[in-house]
Amino acid sequence: MKTLSAAESATPDPATHQGLGMGALISTVVTSCVGGGIFALASDLAIAASPGPALIAWGLVGFGILMLALCLNNLVLKRPDLDGIFSYAEEGFGKYTGFISGWGYWISAWMGTVAFATVMMNAMGYFFPIFNGANKFPTVIFASIVLWLVTLLVNRGIESASFVNAIITICKLIPLFTFIVVALLLFKVNVFTAHFWYNVGDNLSGAGSISAQIKRCFIIMMWVFVGIEGATMLASRAKKKSDAGKATLIGLFCILGLYMLASILPYGYLSRNALATIHQPGMVYIFREMVGSWGGALISGGLIISTLGSWISWTMLPAETTRLMAKRHLLPAIFGKANRYGVASFSLVLSSVLIQFFLLSLLITDRAYQIAYSMCTVAVTICYILVAAYQIKYSIQHFREKGSGFQLTVGLLALTFECTAVYFSGIKYLILCTIAYIPGTILYLMARREVGDQVDLSRKEWVSMSAILTCGLLAIVFVLMGRLVI
Repeated sequence: MKTLSAAESATPDPATHQGLGMGALISTVVTSCVGGGIFALASDLAIAASPGPALIAWGLVGFGILMLALCLNNLVLKRPDLDGIFSYAEEGFGKYTGFISGWGYWISAWMGTVAFATVMMNAMGYFFPIFNGANKFPTVIFASIVLWLVTLLVNRGIESASFVNAIITICKLIPLFTFIVVALLLFKVNVFTAHFWYNVGDNLSGAGSISAQIKRCFIIMMWVFVGIEGATMLASRAKKKSDAGKATLIGLFCILGLYMLASILPYGYLSRNALATIHQPGMVYIFREMVGSWGGALISGGLIISTLGSWISWTMLPAETTRLMAKRHLLPAIFGKANRYGVASFSLVLSSVLIQFFLLSLLITDRAYQIAYSMCTVAVTICYILVAAYQIKYSIQHFREKGSGFQLTVGLLALTFECTAVYFSGIKYLILCTIAYIPGTILYLMARREVGDQVDLSRKEWVSMSAILTCGLLAIVFVLMGRLVI
């Protein structure tokens, strides 16, 4: 009979808990994705592209994310015994690959929280000018208070935090729908079509070809879909595991509609030049142009609520990830040790400490948001690539089953899309991410030692470790030499 590890024995059985219903899972997907990014979409996309290329990019990204969602849905149904997005990589390609996926997802989750904190402080500045000044100290202090209050909430239990999250989801959608309705009413076809494919304003990055404009849209659009796997990550806590896949698909179609309307409709109210140069976050000031100062206040309030909801979701996800990784012996047992509410407190606090460290960087740089969301996007895309790869492997292994040909095609399309997304997003951020795998690999080896597997690492694992660690060390050298600029 197998002896339970400390991580497993300390974690309450999710079946003994109330469990998350379909509504809570959908709200987790929506809230995980719809954070501060949607409020800056119109202005960010206007810098990158004219409306025509932006629409094409939405079609491509929406299709690619749909393929990923179908992979997640299929794997949740076919492999209900696997918990966590990283478990597909482990099952398909070995323990170290599973660690790579899980550690990358963990990096992505707390990096995303840094981005949310930055956006929230910008929104607070609309009401309280002290947060807009050159002195960033008040911003860091307030963001730190919110960070630890959210940590305390999540530490009281995943299910209770999800209930609060569901309420926040409803509240933050109200200003978004208000903006969309008003933008529809004020939409001018002649403004929208005036520069449908090109706009050669000198203050933009240049018109460029249609393909170049589409490429510039990718990292912006990929960032706002990070979190689409939120329901899958919490599948082990769902009342019915099959609900996680359904929630992912329903959530995807909801947020895709929101994103397209919120980002494309403003092209019919202001020119691309005006949108690209408007103060950030763009939606706040676009709506103020439309209806007056009360509009800016409404959207700013919605932005604060929205980022708070995403903050809660993305505080749950890294703690849940490391808990499940410890359960599968990919991290030391202490990462999975749960409190009486079933939350891995050590993992939760460690993530918050790292977020706190990056919040302090706001005192010395104005690029914290761009760095955080770029690295977050690239890190999580690696996880998505491994999900698609396992979908392909599983479909090939069960090719005689009904529908396996369709699932194989879905996996191939998802893999192609995610690899393209990494290339478009920037290889630089992928290289920088390998630095974080240096301490992570040490923890992985400690976890293997705990269960007596330190001598059982395969040659493939040692080769993979060596390659990643070498890349990480070279990245550190290049950063110190100034050849790799963060």
